[in-house]
Amino acid sequence: MMKLNNGVEMPALGFGVFQTPPEQTIDAVASALETGYRHIDTAAAYGNEHEVGEAIHGSGLARDEIFVETKVWITDYGYDETLHAFDKSAGKLGVEQIDLLILHQALPGEFDLTIAAYKALEKLYADDRVRAIGVSNFMPRHLGRLLSETEIVPAVNQVEVHPYFRQSELLAYDDQHGIRNQAWSPIGGITFYRDGSNGSTLEDPVIGDIAEAHDKTAAQVMLRWHLQQGRQAIPKSVTPSRIAENFDIFDFELSTEQLAVIDALDTGVRGGPEPDAITRENFGRQIPEA
Repeated sequence: MMKLNNGVEMPALGFGVFQTPPEQTIDAVASALETGYRHIDTAAAYGNEHEVGEAIHGSGLARDEIFVETKVWITDYGYDETLHAFDKSAGKLGVEQIDLLILHQALPGEFDLTIAAYKALEKLYADDRVRAIGVSNFMPRHLGRLLSETEIVPAVNQVEVHPYFRQSELLAYDDQHGIRNQAWSPIGGITFYRDGSNGSTLEDPVIGDIAEAHDKTAAQVMLRWHLQQGRQAIPKSVTPSRIAENFDIFDFELSTEQLAVIDALDTGVRGGPEPDAITRENFGRQIPEA
């Protein structure tokens, strides 16, 4: 478990459903919960919150055994809009309280809306509708303004981090401010690399050598790298064997030298969209009611 800045404990490894079609989400989440995952990460914009909720309710696990995280999409930014976004997500998930609710993007071109949305999260936290609040894809410049205009330091910042794009400056900034880093695309498998300039992290010889030394897979080594550096990682898969493989990372430890060697693979090339390129004009989408 990892302790957030408000004392809430969050599992060290989460299970993601980004780009998982709704019709595959129930089985994938059910498989993850059966494997032992206890943190499910979804988002309003993923279009599969309802299916995540179905899998959770069908698991037989008590509600307080599962840490549920979701995200507010930019179309629902603004104070009242974000309060309603909570109602939509909670309704689809079938829960009264969300463990971690975060803003999906910084929306820097309309940051007043972002501030208003975050103040709505603060209200939801004060009312005990959410156990923790945070952000996603926020850079230091965005966080600096957020911290200056709001009261609660985000519990997490969910950002793109993997061996080919470590974002060291951002990770250090978050650490300095008590913000837990969450890694999406933690093995670089979702978006890399669009221009063909780099191969897959799963085929990187440096990572492969480390994996062989530990009798583990490349994916397991990368996930272990995150955890040992204090980041939560959120791998995704719809394949039961891969879901189980990604969870089997608690029985070995990377050396300081091995961690440094993986750090050195950083290319500085982002695979996902530039945070400053996110606008409601380009990325707006209506989030359906519950």
